[in-house]
Amino acid sequence: MNYLIGDLQGCCDAFERLLARLHFSPSRDRLWLLGDLVNRGPKSLATLRRLQALGDAATCLLGNHDLHLLAVAHGVRPAHRHDTLAPLLEAPDRAALLDWLRRQRLAVSGAGWLMVHAGVPPSWSRDDTLAHAAEVEAVLRGPDLPGFLHEMYGNEPARWDAALSGTARLRFTVNALTRMRFCAADGTMDFKAKDGAAAAPPGFQPWFDVPGRRTAGVPIAFGHWSTLGLLDRPDLLGLDTGCVWGGRLTAARVDGLAREFIQVDCDQAQKPGR
Repeated sequence: MNYLIGDLQGCCDAFERLLARLHFSPSRDRLWLLGDLVNRGPKSLATLRRLQALGDAATCLLGNHDLHLLAVAHGVRPAHRHDTLAPLLEAPDRAALLDWLRRQRLAVSGAGWLMVHAGVPPSWSRDDTLAHAAEVEAVLRGPDLPGFLHEMYGNEPARWDAALSGTARLRFTVNALTRMRFCAADGTMDFKAKDGAAAAPPGFQPWFDVPGRRTAGVPIAFGHWSTLGLLDRPDLLGLDTGCVWGGRLTAARVDGLAREFIQVDCDQAQKPGR
């Protein structure tokens, strides 16, 4: 069985309850985690240890909180007031866990779905998405990681151009795959609005509703957007259902385009808006 799972954000107890509900067997089942594995929840350390121990039974995507952890660990960014990463950063196996994390994916195709943490720019095809993600993944796994983390943050460029190169090209890809919610018809991304789909800024709409999107018809699963809630369309699955905010942790059991949802209630670890 293939299970696509929304944002954990360090809520390891909820994850264990979900696995119990699934009757998960690592010899039989495959988990696909859609990013934001850590932070804001109470047990980021336990979460990473659990995911690492699953080996090939779990494929994990990187979300914005996971990249934030790498940046904090390398002294590039200060910890935020509501971060819950200290136990992980002080753990004796910190180096091994961070090395495992930096080797995870930004986009993956599997179980009949293209999976990302946040979104796909309208001008990208499925193959474009995987190729551009691979460019960033190579840097994250390589010796230039600290330098890249210093250059990774910023909202520009906000629109894709095939002529982009170097840090600008990599930054756009990171922002699209781990931060995007709303997008304009010309592909310009907005990073300020964080409410649901009805709260789109003037001239913007959810990235998946942009007319002419090249991945229209490609089954895509994503997380990141807790205020969107569960999105269930024939070729779209939005699976961040706000576990860390006291919502639910959601898994979609998929067989091609067929899906069944399994959810567990979550204890509130953070107040919405943080």
